[in-house]
Amino acid sequence: MRIQYIFSLIFFAFISVSYGQIENLKTHTQMNLDCKKCHICDTPTKANPCLILCPRNKLKVVRHLPEEGPENLTIDKISSDEDLYGPVNFTHKLHSEMSLMSGGCSICHHFNPPGKIVKCSHCHETARDRKDKTKPDLKAAFHRQCMDCHKSWEEKTECESCHSLNSKKIESTVKIKAEKVHPEVKIPQRVIYETDYDEGSVVTYFHNDHSSLFNLECSDCHDQESCANCHAEIRLESIKADPHERCSTCHDTENNCNKCHKSEIARPFDHKIKTGFDIATYHSDLSCAECHKTQNKFSGLKPDCVVCHSTSDGYFNHSITGIKLDETHVEFYCENCHQDKDYSRKPICNECHDDDISFPTSIPGERIK
Repeated sequence: MRIQYIFSLIFFAFISVSYGQIENLKTHTQMNLDCKKCHICDTPTKANPCLILCPRNKLKVVRHLPEEGPENLTIDKISSDEDLYGPVNFTHKLHSEMSLMSGGCSICHHFNPPGKIVKCSHCHETARDRKDKTKPDLKAAFHRQCMDCHKSWEEKTECESCHSLNSKKIESTVKIKAEKVHPEVKIPQRVIYETDYDEGSVVTYFHNDHSSLFNLECSDCHDQESCANCHAEIRLESIKADPHERCSTCHDTENNCNKCHKSEIARPFDHKIKTGFDIATYHSDLSCAECHKTQNKFSGLKPDCVVCHSTSDGYFNHSITGIKLDETHVEFYCENCHQDKDYSRKPICNECHDDDISFPTSIPGERIK
């Protein structure tokens, strides 16, 4: 009888624990959670929960411009008077500008919701005896964040690269200058690529046209790159499965190979040769975007002046030339004065007037500028 009583107690205890576990599991599954934020596999189990160590790519990040942040800031959260090295004078703007070529703000600010810049200490504990072993403490996070880049760039990670000696512990100290800025990067006119494409091994990339005329940002092409690409003795090439990946955003790289691949170095873009519309005389000071309003789309415009320069009744607005036509000339066709619609040549008057009337001695209206 006693044995049956003991077994009954064990049975009811097991049922209660199991029921509690089921209730907890039920509550967890009913919560509005995205499993992929914490688990790297589709079916996590108790034996193998496959937790993501640092789900930084899943966290919400709002992009900010370098100008929105401080010029410099002092990192002193983990330093004390007894430490050999003092706080770090961190050139925030300089680093944020460089980060645009390799991921942007999210490199450091893994969690950055709208309207708030979250401090690193919000997620990383200052105490080294942390309970959560899935992410580094604050000191380790700072060092891991900085050392990866500095190792690839300087090939060394000396403490003095970021820290000055603690002036309260050692009187003779040399402070790191915070006013350092990255030297201006000179944009090349063109870059020549040698490829193994048989029908045209030479690709000429007119860098200045893409950055200045087409208004592309550096980060549009240069992403996930390392400082070592420029600063290391042996430059690293970005790993791209498709070498055309950057170009294919704007260009048809699958069906139009000969547009870029030539047998010799290509000549710079000439608007008159490529489109038949000469912009050298009247439109040379305009950027492409002033006429081509849709970004990265440079086709579909008619080379007729009235498309952009028209009056309310649909006629060409001649006033933009500096001459407002009088009532007699306003109804003329352009070719009545501009032979063959060649606006680079002097307009003619002898179609209607005697030889004593000519431009610019006589004008078909009044000057307005």
